Amino acid sequence: MSRIAKNPVTLPSGVEVKIEGSNVSVKGSKGQLSLVLNAAVTANTSDSEVRVEWDKENKKATAQAGTARANIANMVLGVSKGFEKKLNLVGVGYRAQLKGKVLNLSLGFSHPVEFQIPEGIEIDVPTQTELVVKGIDKQLVGAVSADIRAYRPPEPYKGKGVKYADEHIVRKDAKKK
Repeated sequence: MSRIAKNPVTLPSGVEVKIEGSNVSVKGSKGQLSLVLNAAVTANTSDSEVRVEWDKENKKATAQAGTARANIANMVLGVSKGFEKKLNLVGVGYRAQLKGKVLNLSLGFSHPVEFQIPEGIEIDVPTQTELVVKGIDKQLVGAVSADIRAYRPPEPYKGKGVKYADEHIVRKDAKKK
């Protein structure tokens, strides 16, 4: 039995949910998101909450119910508050610069890395070594953050690279004589 799917998703004020068949669309102050549910799962809205229903005998439907409920909860949170991920650039000469919809990164390569910012994502550069990726879609914010980090992931000896702000890098000792 899915423990996550049993709990309803409560809707904060200002958030609307429309369910048409397997399509769920959520509209709030920050924007609008939509999701197509798996065929084994249905969603119902009542008062100020959304409930997910499924065939409790089917194991795959139970797994899909938990996923659907989590995705709907993320959509509700995204259109009301939004999501953000913070990244740090660690290394000599590593810096970021924002030019319109292009993020220029100097990461120790012979050339600067130009990252095209996708639609629905906003990137702030408070300092040259900090990035804040913001958006209403949790999956897209995480994917863009991972793409930026993938250009130069942190290495274990000096810790240089692009890392998440809350990430801890396990450091290795240098070669001993």
